[in-house]
Amino acid sequence: MELPGLGQRCAERSCRRLDFLPLKCDACEEVFCKDHIRYDDHKCSSAYKKNVQVPVCPLCNTPIPVQKGEIPDVVVGAHMDKDCKYNPAQQKQRIFTNKCLKPGCKRKEMMKVVCEQCGGNFCIKHRHPLDHDCKGSSRPTSKAGYAALMRASQTAFKSTGAIGVPSNGSLPHNRCR
Repeated sequence: MELPGLGQRCAERSCRRLDFLPLKCDACEEVFCKDHIRYDDHKCSSAYKKNVQVPVCPLCNTPIPVQKGEIPDVVVGAHMDKDCKYNPAQQKQRIFTNKCLKPGCKRKEMMKVVCEQCGGNFCIKHRHPLDHDCKGSSRPTSKAGYAALMRASQTAFKSTGAIGVPSNGSLPHNRCR
């Protein structure tokens, strides 16, 4: 014995199952069984109204706002025709643009490495004043720089048999008379 007043039939033409717990599609407002309630399962023509995804322009990677009821493909196409800020030259921009100023060095760095004394831009290898023959100031500003200068001068003078750097921090100069 069937109870025709209870339940509803699935709106999918290939199914038409009598369902006692029918589900109503929130986009097209039709009633479906549990097997056809998803938008893809019943090929809902109004699914784009409920789509909350924000489309992104494939050229400029900008999110494109879509109002309810608009088709995202049409809106993105209109953006590409009018408002798109795509610049093909932007893709060819180089990341490593900071060239080392040390003569003979061709290295480029991603970030600027500026010498505190002379203000020049150098690579990681030549960032210290002793490594790029800095002409900024005669004496390093930090104690660590002064210690590095002492070590460098001691190794240089050991090979020649000379004495190290004087306590005032200036290097001896050989002047011919």
